[in-house]
Amino acid sequence: MPVVKDGFVYISATLIAGIVFLFIFNPLGMFILLLSLFFIYFFRDPQRKINRDASTVLSPCDGTVLEVSEESGHKIVRVFLSVFNVHLQRSPVEGSVKSVVYTPGKFLPADNPSAHLLNENNIITIESPKGNFIVKQIAGILARRVVSWVKAGDRIEQGQKIGFIKFGSQVDLFMPVGAKIDVKLGDKVYGGKTIIGRI
Repeated sequence: MPVVKDGFVYISATLIAGIVFLFIFNPLGMFILLLSLFFIYFFRDPQRKINRDASTVLSPCDGTVLEVSEESGHKIVRVFLSVFNVHLQRSPVEGSVKSVVYTPGKFLPADNPSAHLLNENNIITIESPKGNFIVKQIAGILARRVVSWVKAGDRIEQGQKIGFIKFGSQVDLFMPVGAKIDVKLGDKVYGGKTIIGRI
């Protein structure tokens, strides 16, 4: 199974340490090797066929819909990513990266109602012919780092990989107020596959 480059250091370190400890203290070595298998699973990068359509807004991530709301001229869909979800983020639309803004903060549990306000986060703003779309990567109690793979000025395709959050986390998608939302609270969504809305 392919894994993202950000996982190589975790996988290789635990794999090497696990093999070494097998000869020193077998139970610890086995535990570390199991941890290595978990990192391979967590940092997985499954192959997906992206159905690109300029009239749709694709989910930027895998997870469970926490909230669907409207505020400050945006439709907002908040998605919780458990430690078992794929943690890649993808662009919901085709466009150009207007800005990438990192903000340090707390590490509340990602499903905490205040997490999107107080936690460490990274805001990726994408300009498209249908308006501006914002993907907000939010760290959680286990996620201690949000990673952006794009920068201002980059041209990106719908469904393209744009970042990663290490361990349990939340992703918020801000859309123009005219967007029609296709998901509801509790829905399971998949990055680059599930249609979040239409515009």
